[in-house]
Amino acid sequence: MTSEGLRAATTKMRAAGVPELAISVFSRFHAQLRSEATGTIPEDTITPLREVQHIDDVRPPEAAVRDALARTVVIKLNGGLGTSMGVSGPKSALAVRDGLTFLDIIARQVIALRRRHDVATPLLLMNSFRTREESLAILERHAGLAVGGLPLDFLQNREPKLRVDDLAPVEWPQDRELEWCPPGHGDVYVALRTTGLIDDLRERGIRHAFLSNADNLGATCDGAVPAWMTQEGVPYVAEVSTRTRNDRKGGHLAVRRTDGRLVLRDSAMVAEGEDDYFQDTDRHPWFHTNNLWVDLDVLAARLEERDGDLGLPIIVNRKTVDPTQSDSTPVIQVESAMGAAVEVFEGSRALAVDRSRFRPVKTTNELLLIRSDLYRLTEDFVVESTIDHEEPFVDLGAAYTLVDGFEKRFPRGVPSIRGCSSLRVEADATFGADVVCTGDVRVSGGVRTIPDGARLEGDV
Repeated sequence: MTSEGLRAATTKMRAAGVPELAISVFSRFHAQLRSEATGTIPEDTITPLREVQHIDDVRPPEAAVRDALARTVVIKLNGGLGTSMGVSGPKSALAVRDGLTFLDIIARQVIALRRRHDVATPLLLMNSFRTREESLAILERHAGLAVGGLPLDFLQNREPKLRVDDLAPVEWPQDRELEWCPPGHGDVYVALRTTGLIDDLRERGIRHAFLSNADNLGATCDGAVPAWMTQEGVPYVAEVSTRTRNDRKGGHLAVRRTDGRLVLRDSAMVAEGEDDYFQDTDRHPWFHTNNLWVDLDVLAARLEERDGDLGLPIIVNRKTVDPTQSDSTPVIQVESAMGAAVEVFEGSRALAVDRSRFRPVKTTNELLLIRSDLYRLTEDFVVESTIDHEEPFVDLGAAYTLVDGFEKRFPRGVPSIRGCSSLRVEADATFGADVVCTGDVRVSGGVRTIPDGARLEGDV
């Protein structure tokens, strides 16, 4: 029986023009919510993933790589607003390195890839209704980016935020847009089908899709992977990397005990009281980079078999309707993870990659890292490390949490941290130019200024 909350939600979605397939997926999740599904993966239902083949062992001949790239599409998930960092528009529009935004660098990476291999690999953004306009304006700066009449983007679907008490659509007259949310990046498979893009791409001879987050500048398109997939008949590849202390809260792959298939466990899927297992980097040594590759022919077949719904597991995300107001109405956002599709495809493989393919910016801590002298941009706009050791641990205080506060306190650039093992800033400190941090640095005290050219080491 359809609940009143679900009826109200689906009526609202139809009035907004949301496709029926997206409504059907939302309805499945709503039913799971009503049955108090948690979407968790208990530790005793999985075994850790151990031995994983490395990408360096997957090196087909250049001719095979070029052929694979000519039949690969690059898809960037670009629905994020970066509200946790205080970004008002798309996070990918933030200047991240050398005055360039994420999207500027992504566009130049794709153009360089085409030039280097003499291919016309297309780029697609999956935008949300809040990121589309500004993101496409940035891509327009790059002549020749569109390929063969393909669009540069497609829209992620949207769904109502649900009240916690009755699972009905929340009302927020102060800002009606805040009544809506994207359904997580697992919606990419639904959106590719409802927009017709999956059929369009396949008709153009595109066989593989490389999907990654727009805020991960390390996720460049390596044609060795789809070439290897073609040779080995692999339908789906998830890139994983060795977990460090900075990755303890990131999702990881594991092996499901019941059928031996790979599964993704994100932080929101951890059973109560099992955070210690989840964050144990020795027990679960591989984290999921959210870089993945999928055979579009196999994906289309699975979608057809399942009436367009891959049946990805639910993620229950609890927030407030206005994320900037902690006392606003509590809501639930039902989501799914793109990487959870690893369990759908028989023969899915994990592929170990170096840290160079994972350069995310989720916080201002990571923004400092990517802007620092730890990295440089190559002539092909690849983010390249300048060190041969683990990057330092960075923990900036509350004054730096939002981008405006961060920029204000680093007006002349971030400090040098190549010789730093950790940087903890507890004070409200404004840094001058050419500051150098060495070893373990801890800056404490009240409001203060770090002078130009300062050398910091130990407790400051």
